[in-house]
Amino acid sequence: MTAPRRHPLFCALILCVAGPALALGAAAPAIFDVRAFGALGDGKAVDSPAVNRAIDAAAAAGGGTVRFPAGTYLCFSIRLRSNIALYLDSGATLLAAKPSPGFGGYDDAEPNPSDMYQDYGHSHWHTGFIWGVDLENVSILGPGMIDGAGLTRFGPGPRRPRQANDTPLSLGPRRTAGNAEFPPGTQMAGQGDKAIALRTCRNVILRDFSMRRGGHFGILATGVDNLTIDNLKVDTNRDAFDIDCCASVRISNCTINTPNDDAICLKSSYALGVARPTENVTITGCQVSGFDEGTMLDGTFGRTQLAAPDRDGVTGRIKFGTESNGGLKNVAISNCVFIHCRGLALEAVDGGVIEDISVSNLTMRDIVNSPLFIRLGSRGRGPEGSPISAVRRISISHVEASDVDPRYPCLIAGIAGHPIEDVTLSDIHVLYRGGGTREQAGVEPQEHDNSYPEPSMFGILPSYGLFARHVKNLAVDHVEVGFAADDQRPAVALTDIEAGTFDHVKARRSGDVPVFFVRQSSGLVFRDSPGAPDAP
Repeated sequence: MTAPRRHPLFCALILCVAGPALALGAAAPAIFDVRAFGALGDGKAVDSPAVNRAIDAAAAAGGGTVRFPAGTYLCFSIRLRSNIALYLDSGATLLAAKPSPGFGGYDDAEPNPSDMYQDYGHSHWHTGFIWGVDLENVSILGPGMIDGAGLTRFGPGPRRPRQANDTPLSLGPRRTAGNAEFPPGTQMAGQGDKAIALRTCRNVILRDFSMRRGGHFGILATGVDNLTIDNLKVDTNRDAFDIDCCASVRISNCTINTPNDDAICLKSSYALGVARPTENVTITGCQVSGFDEGTMLDGTFGRTQLAAPDRDGVTGRIKFGTESNGGLKNVAISNCVFIHCRGLALEAVDGGVIEDISVSNLTMRDIVNSPLFIRLGSRGRGPEGSPISAVRRISISHVEASDVDPRYPCLIAGIAGHPIEDVTLSDIHVLYRGGGTREQAGVEPQEHDNSYPEPSMFGILPSYGLFARHVKNLAVDHVEVGFAADDQRPAVALTDIEAGTFDHVKARRSGDVPVFFVRQSSGLVFRDSPGAPDAP
């Protein structure tokens, strides 16, 4: 019988992919099918023992691809190894099982003597559905799905007793030092609390899969260097990506829906026992939102949920912080879309420095708090004697935002004696819903230096377009703000600004309401900005 002929293009593709290996006489990359190791993929039998056998076999062979054909693989802990790729075929789902007596549970949390400075979820990795520690050359790929249905969304706070600094002043119970379900120090025996957990790894690729219900974190990467996250679709119930103490990170082309917490969050906690920065990061081509959980993936984009657990509006944003012990440096964000969520937030409140940040080409619509929020505070989660944070050299340009909550303008707030430095806002257009009153224009917001940072911490602000306080070297260039309904507050309120340039700033105004309200400031220059004061 004659062997079937291969199309020339097929042969060319095989040679392109495997040619170098074949030319050198090397073996083709090994494929380890989890079904060959006993996985059933029926969504009923627990397949994690078979999956881990496949991973161990691939590692013993020097590396390879662990393949999941179409099916639903009900699993507890999946333990990654170096030089391994998990490949999820189209129609393959890794389903996190729900722990129960006699059925199974997840690996116990490993000890961490530095867990007193950040919440429990940031401090442990063995409790992940898919986890790896001290690995290299790891990938999770393919068009399949990771569903964290059996993961918990909650966990205890830091191991130390509750302190006054941990309690947000104007927010709800979220992000305090403890949790009603898990008091500080509680070990969640058998519980899994994050979909993917990686610590001190390098050369990691996460690409093309979808994620539903990621638990406390969809992806927690701590101390991971050379990390690529590309073309993921994530619809989850808490944080989607937490990038903590990492270097050389590329996040691109991801669509992320997180109504109850942040979509992409850069952190630099003390979880590794040292103040290690997150640095050299690009985030590009991503969309973030706060639609009803699950409705991004199913295409219905529901808007029935009005607030996150902290009783502010839905979340779903890109954020720096809150943990900032090691600093956040050399980050570029570009070409991203925010829809039905909070705005961009840069927050340094636990020591460390946010510096050398470039943000460009953002579009925003239906924003439930400040479209741009830059905060330096002194919450102070960190070892005794940790310095107060610094924020400097921030450039934000080419932002288009509409249908923005009128309570919260673009907000830049340092603390007295510790100004935010060298901020440039350029080519920005923001349209607010309006409705502010003259009474609100007379409000003097409290400082709240030690509080958890959210725009709502200051209450309704006395300006509708920009509020800046304790800032040194502020440049505002070709910025235009306006409102859909009448607003009786000034467009811009400036307090304790040292050296500022306002060039081509345009603002809609209501009657005789001033465009600018300025006090306790010096070195301000206004050019081609209608309504500018004669002197600060």
